[in-house]
Amino acid sequence: MNNNSDFKIVDSSALPSFIPVGPANLKERIYAQVAPDLCRIEEEINRLLESDIPLISVVGRYITGSGGKRLRPLLMILAARLCGYQGAEDAGLAVVFEFVHAATLLHDDVVDHAEFRRSNPAANTVWGNPAVVLVGDFLYSKSIQIAVGYGNIRILHVLLDATTRMSEGEVLQLVNSDNLEISENEYLEVITRKTAVLISAACQSGVIFGGGGANEEKALKAYGQNLGIAFQLIDDTLDFTGEAEELGKPVGNDLQEGKATLPLIYALKNAKAAERLRLRQIFTAENIAPEEIREITDIVARSGGIDYTTDQASAYSMRAREALRIFPESPAKDILLDIADYVTCRRA
Repeated sequence: MNNNSDFKIVDSSALPSFIPVGPANLKERIYAQVAPDLCRIEEEINRLLESDIPLISVVGRYITGSGGKRLRPLLMILAARLCGYQGAEDAGLAVVFEFVHAATLLHDDVVDHAEFRRSNPAANTVWGNPAVVLVGDFLYSKSIQIAVGYGNIRILHVLLDATTRMSEGEVLQLVNSDNLEISENEYLEVITRKTAVLISAACQSGVIFGGGGANEEKALKAYGQNLGIAFQLIDDTLDFTGEAEELGKPVGNDLQEGKATLPLIYALKNAKAAERLRLRQIFTAENIAPEEIREITDIVARSGGIDYTTDQASAYSMRAREALRIFPESPAKDILLDIADYVTCRRA
């Protein structure tokens, strides 16, 4: 197991305090400010998905058009702008990170035998596993082709390092499938590799593209990694507390797929003995009934697993905000700060 200090359990009391910006319309405020960038991203996605093979375009548009937040390409654009970039050539490179993300979703759904993705039938249930795996491969290859076209070897290195680590994260998750003995640090390594490294790479690449220096690159890399961990930890809680209509997938989906996430890991250490035994009985069953999902959720909540995971997510969000201290005030910085706040209060 890698001990390179990419992550750690966060003691939020040791971090500088801040007053989070948390108006009810935070999401709407973010989208209002980035709407032109999101439009440019959508235009580039549609343009770059063109292929002589119709199935590639159809499946590619299906997965990219199924309700994604465009967080990764947006972060790349904002990072570049934070470092002074004012041009219009950033959208194509930004789409690289959406294509890599989409490829991982396609492959994940095959591995997990998923039936739904963001309230729609998963692509593999529509076109079958072979077609979905191959289109995922196309998106990976297309991402590299686009990045190479920008002629910046450092950005290419960041991208390839991220995709390598993501693949390792997928294998780690597979190895730990149905593993109730996974430790908190081991789980944090899985989500760092699977989720945070691509968000971090998008931010880091934006700095390089925007002409930032070594300190700026280090700061945005840290911002992205901490933001990514916070994002995934909130996903972990929503699998217990969310609504299927908001999540776009069944509540308890991680449990059904044999994934022990942080709320459950915490409960297995801190619940009463009888409740820990019950958690193991349900989790290891071949099928988990809806009422058993509710039972697990109740135990996890009573043991503090939801609150603990939310606190950890908030602490990582604070670290993301702190990474931006070196930058002067600007509209791009304000949006990045708002995004760090939003990831901990979102419902989907």
